[in-house]
Amino acid sequence: MSNPIVDSDIDYVEAAPDAPKHSFLERLYTGTGGFEIVGKRKLYYGLAAAFVIISLLSIAIRGFTLGIDFAGGSRIQIPASDNISVSQVEQVYTDTLGHAPVTVQKVGSGSSATIQVRSDTLDAEQSDRLQLALFEAFHPKDSDGVVDRNAISIAEISETWGHQITQKALIALVVFIALTMVYIAIRFERDMSFAAIASLFFNLIVTAGIYSLVGFEVTPAAVIGLLTILGYVLYDNVVVFDKVEENTKGILHVTRRTYAEQANLAANQTLMRSISTTVIGILPIIGMLVIAVWLLGVGTLKDLALVQLVGMIVGAYSSIFFAVPLLVSIKERFGPVAAHTRKVLAKRSGATSSRVATAASARAGRTAVRDADYETHGAANGFSGGRESSGPRTRDAGAPRPGAKPSGKRHKRRH
Repeated sequence: MSNPIVDSDIDYVEAAPDAPKHSFLERLYTGTGGFEIVGKRKLYYGLAAAFVIISLLSIAIRGFTLGIDFAGGSRIQIPASDNISVSQVEQVYTDTLGHAPVTVQKVGSGSSATIQVRSDTLDAEQSDRLQLALFEAFHPKDSDGVVDRNAISIAEISETWGHQITQKALIALVVFIALTMVYIAIRFERDMSFAAIASLFFNLIVTAGIYSLVGFEVTPAAVIGLLTILGYVLYDNVVVFDKVEENTKGILHVTRRTYAEQANLAANQTLMRSISTTVIGILPIIGMLVIAVWLLGVGTLKDLALVQLVGMIVGAYSSIFFAVPLLVSIKERFGPVAAHTRKVLAKRSGATSSRVATAASARAGRTAVRDADYETHGAANGFSGGRESSGPRTRDAGAPRPGAKPSGKRHKRRH
């Protein structure tokens, strides 16, 4: 197993090939930078662009289904009982007037439950005919338990009233967004303000687009829910950008990490928190959809529940995968962060080349020392050029052995 190589100049470690890898859940929980969010910003930009394009196309082509409070019309209410269902009321309305109503839904629960019909504006003759047909079909009772035709109420919402409500809702939305932008501009530095405002509008467009695709009625409750989730997006951006500010504080004075790497670490560290708060936030909304809308039949809550459900999910996505990468892109395009990033990358490239050259030089030096040692000490022992000579080594019979002490004795030659 190869040893890890640690470079103190650039503060990173090349792990061994067989180093243990952390699991997905472990990286998610610890938030140690295991997910490449900023580095894959083009992917997340593409997803964001697709969401925005689909939303804008839906708003332009399908538009919104405005509730009676915005569009005006007639509202018919009949007490709900065991022998009255939404489909039956819709059928009586269609048979009587020759066209289907705009919406029919059950509102409330228990003895106070009513079936609410929304239609286009009806004249006096149409209203009287419809009220009579509904009374003959269901014989509803009033609050005293007496069968009464007047238990069926028909109210007219004028277009002027609807226009006033629409205007007030738009003013409230514009004022809220303007105040939010002012707060963001004061709270964050310039580039963070741009990224946070872009995230806010991204969330607004996508939520409105999904609302248009589903076709739920836009009611005052839906507008209130939209303002609520915009506040949630603002809160999420504040938390994430606070962590980015903490991680990038003094980053221009060191060359160990780039601004993008520190921002990516901040996104990882807040990712689990965003997921947790989003799950905790949408659980009551899902409960409202399941219990109130499906089980109790309180249809007026579904518009509020849908806008909050979609807004919270999109807000969690935009604060991590859109706002942070957009901030890094703005920072790296110009200014001191861009120059710092180029400096860090150049230093890393030079350090890597220097490390490779130093290792090659060290190997060459060791080889040269070894060869010189062979040349110096090997010649006396029958080595040539650092290598043992291939020919046989011979010695004269009368010559003394190398290294032997001379002897004073003479030996007779034997015949």
